[in-house]
Amino acid sequence: MYVVNQEKCTGCGTCTDVCPTEAIQIESGKAVITWECMDCGACPRVCPEGAIKKQDVVLAAPGAQ
Repeated sequence: MYVVNQEKCTGCGTCTDVCPTEAIQIESGKAVITWECMDCGACPRVCPEGAIKKQDVVLAAPGAQ
């Protein structure tokens, strides 16, 4: 999963232009990646601010704490 560093993001929209699933939206002047993201890696390659990074997501088994 990719996440946007809101402090670095300038809302330029470059990432939205390259997203094949339209999973990135500009909200309140910042990019937001939605659940439609398919982890293709296009957005971090084009972000001029380096604001988009891969974040590993670990899913816990039901009932695990």
